[in-house]
Amino acid sequence: MPDGSEVVDGDGSTLVDDLIQPFNLQAGRAQGPALTGRLTRLGPLADDVLTRHDYPEPVAQLVGQALALGATLAGALKFNGIFTLQMQGDGPVSLVVVDITTNDEGATFTLRGYAKFDEDKVVTLDSPSARDLLGKGYMALTVDQGTHTERYQGLVELIGDTLAEFAQHYFRQSQQMDAAVMVSAGRDGDGDGAWRAAGIMLQRVADQTLEILPSDDGDDPWRRNMMLMATGTDKEMLDPELAPRRYLYRLFHEEGLRVTPPRQLTRGCRCSEERILNVLHQLPQEELVELSIDGAVEVTCEFCNALYLFDPETLEPR
Repeated sequence: MPDGSEVVDGDGSTLVDDLIQPFNLQAGRAQGPALTGRLTRLGPLADDVLTRHDYPEPVAQLVGQALALGATLAGALKFNGIFTLQMQGDGPVSLVVVDITTNDEGATFTLRGYAKFDEDKVVTLDSPSARDLLGKGYMALTVDQGTHTERYQGLVELIGDTLAEFAQHYFRQSQQMDAAVMVSAGRDGDGDGAWRAAGIMLQRVADQTLEILPSDDGDDPWRRNMMLMATGTDKEMLDPELAPRRYLYRLFHEEGLRVTPPRQLTRGCRCSEERILNVLHQLPQEELVELSIDGAVEVTCEFCNALYLFDPETLEPR
């Protein structure tokens, strides 16, 4: 039985984890693809990011889903710089931030993320949804390509109960287009193994008149492929034994599926002693002394949890 290997263009990479897998669906269109998509699969990267923090399980799952969502959204863009997904609310989790850095037009991505939360409030919730954890708030997507380019930011209210619904509302409200999104995160094995995360997104490709019609226009291929995508389960999305292109083949083998070489994801953090020193040098000496513990100023990176120690007497203001 075919396993989907024949749908691959390019180098036929055998990567199965920590990647973004682009794909297109012809979906009945005579020329060119009708739909474009991205599948993100996170294995060791997700586990590394999440286990650096002592997150309660629901918060770790939320951050894992946000990592997958951020990478999936960034994978649809061409940029050199930093893409940031941020969700802020009035719930037990007040902030979730994921950012992705690239310097090579998206050939590889460096990914990091973290959350701020009130543990006492989180533990009172039973099987909370993203809405339960974040409460009322906003989702912001930012692309920053440096000082010589205009910074882009889209901001919308959190509408829905899940991260996927938040993202779909963003596309409808901010981009005036539809996107079908699914994200998942969980532990491998019987729930006590390493963390994994995954995300998938479908978007329509403009036709020859460069029009992308809304989903209520009776577009059967769009509706059909949204339903096909929805048949994928969380278990399948996270299964390390089910290669990404085989998973896509299971979903879309009758839709003219074509996949191109995947983009690799790596964990990384932009924190450094030099960056932190630049911030500390802006503070008055008296404040640095007040911040010191046992004679040292301690700074912990919120993203990677790395600890930096400085002697306050050597931090001369610049």
